Amino acid sequence: MSAVTAYLFFNGRCEEALEFYQRTLGAKVEAMMRNSDSPEPPPPGMKAPPEKVMHSSFRIGDTVLLASDGMSEGEPDFRGFSLSVTAKDEADAKRIFEALAEGGQVQLPLGKTFWSPCFGMVADKFGLGWMVGIEH
Repeated sequence: MSAVTAYLFFNGRCEEALEFYQRTLGAKVEAMMRNSDSPEPPPPGMKAPPEKVMHSSFRIGDTVLLASDGMSEGEPDFRGFSLSVTAKDEADAKRIFEALAEGGQVQLPLGKTFWSPCFGMVADKFGLGWMVGIEH
């Protein structure tokens, strides 16, 4: 097996999410293709609004994530996992945590734990769960 990469479906809010992660986490968008860029029409019965993101690739630090608008219906639904960010120090963890919490929901405020001097959990405004901490 060569790699496992997370593919996130933002149900119509992908471009907004990419802009948010660029601003808050310094993400770098490496590729983005809209439905209108597809060389083939969508399969029968599949709605594909032309302006929505069919596929994108973005990098946060050394990690590449993939994202799409998916079917562009309803709210994004991220359950059963979180993305984990290791910050350089407590100030960096606080900056990242507060940025991700903008419009989101703090699930566990930043604080000392037995595994980290600074750790917290937050769901961003898209409902994507993040665990932010620094190594012990």
